[in-house]
Amino acid sequence: MKPEQCLNEIAQMGLNLYDAAFYTDDGVFYRRFQPCNACNDSYSVAKVFVMTAIGILCDRGDLSVQDRIIDIFAGEMTREAAARWSSVTVEHALTHTIGFDEGFLDIDMDDVCAYPTDDYLSIVFDHPLHHCPGAHSQYSDAAFYLLSRVVTRVAGENVDAMLYDAVLGPLGFREVAWSRCPHGFPIGATGLYIRADDMVKLGWLYLNRGVWNRERLLSEKWVDRALEKEYELHPAAGGLIGKYGGHGQGLYFSKKGRFAVAWHAYENGRRIGALTGYLGTLA
Repeated sequence: MKPEQCLNEIAQMGLNLYDAAFYTDDGVFYRRFQPCNACNDSYSVAKVFVMTAIGILCDRGDLSVQDRIIDIFAGEMTREAAARWSSVTVEHALTHTIGFDEGFLDIDMDDVCAYPTDDYLSIVFDHPLHHCPGAHSQYSDAAFYLLSRVVTRVAGENVDAMLYDAVLGPLGFREVAWSRCPHGFPIGATGLYIRADDMVKLGWLYLNRGVWNRERLLSEKWVDRALEKEYELHPAAGGLIGKYGGHGQGLYFSKKGRFAVAWHAYENGRRIGALTGYLGTLA
């Protein structure tokens, strides 16, 4: 595939895209389709970055996906919450199977001033669990705010700082900004402001099984597990694997086609489906 030709064809699709980037063995190919900020909100694509931070901690031996949340946050739950959360693990959060019956803690949609407290972690722990952990899937930003806090608790630094030192810096990322809760912790689930031509590098890292320029940044074990368990990286059209974010953001890669692609947009899911369908033909 020829990235420049692909970008030309994408430009003709009439989608409300801000920018897009391809990564191939020949490097990065970037196109800005209209005037836009250098960094834009990636919405739920942010979850792939938080998931990667969890993987780094697992690779280091500092964390296991089977670790219980109540053990990580010992002393930070009420007795009633601890009873509800007694069998919830890190993997339940990664797979949105904590036991919630609804999505919540979505700062993109909610009036956060209406939250009952500025302690978002207590909002997560106090929320009812209507299902046994692992028995029901309910997508929720709350799960990835929780994982952001897990990183801080285990690593001793916030997920943005930890990720930059371990992955984003080595990948050559430029400016990156995260939305934060009132207590200063990155939201994790959304609110990652980033360049498309940097974001695409994370897809390229997973495509190459954790290796970047001959340097291993993620273990093969983690990459295989993340793909097998679909920790925010899901199969899509034509063998693509990746993540769709609110308002049409995207981060995908193709093993067969050997390319990664990322974009920012303000577009609906149906029309973005035409874009992922086209990309699937390249895979």
